[in-house]
Amino acid sequence: MKDHPKRRRILEQPPEVVRRWTRLRVSSSTPRIARAIVRLKLGFSERKRKRALEGAFVTIKNLTIELEHTQLEATPTILNMALYFLLAERDIQCVKIDALTHPDEWTRKLLARFVLLTIYEWDFKQITGLRLKDALDTIQAPEELRASAIASLRKVRAVQRKAHTEFAELRNNTIAHRNADALAQYRAIRNLNVARVFEIVVEFYKGADEFIEVLPQLIAQSRTISSLIGQIEKSRELKV
Repeated sequence: MKDHPKRRRILEQPPEVVRRWTRLRVSSSTPRIARAIVRLKLGFSERKRKRALEGAFVTIKNLTIELEHTQLEATPTILNMALYFLLAERDIQCVKIDALTHPDEWTRKLLARFVLLTIYEWDFKQITGLRLKDALDTIQAPEELRASAIASLRKVRAVQRKAHTEFAELRNNTIAHRNADALAQYRAIRNLNVARVFEIVVEFYKGADEFIEVLPQLIAQSRTISSLIGQIEKSRELKV
């Protein structure tokens, strides 16, 4: 039986073949390599933010629990709003890096859908509106502080409206519900633009971070003597 000639190794091929093979290999592996590099960089860059977020979460959570059953009303309302923001941010933080850089595309899109759902279903009306206005009135918040808090919340509302406008079909077909038309469901997932989802996330963070930044001032204002007296008096009025 005649032996087959040994297959030549790539480096033994003619130069033009080597160059073509190298171009193909590099072009096919570039996205994977880029994601791996970004994954490492994000891991380092996000550590500081993660620690700060966890620290803020613990502080606000403990304060909220501490004032849960007091006669005060405005301060717990403000703390509840902050905790609501931080819960959403922590959920997103847990999956953000994998949603951007996981080697498996389906995993990236699944996590991006989770992030999108977190923002999309954020029930903003429950924690803002008249309750915020009443809280700011009760603690006698200065006009500049009041304006900063309201402006940050308006930014978050605007981001949520964008999510509702751009991703309603995706949400209805693949996240909150599952379309009975499996091909329609698959195509919605396939066409998901993860980069666009995270553009929305960045905008969400901007508004949320602005609110968290004014929070210490709101808490300090809610603990002034005049504010505490106002909250206690209001609580008594509600009981009458």
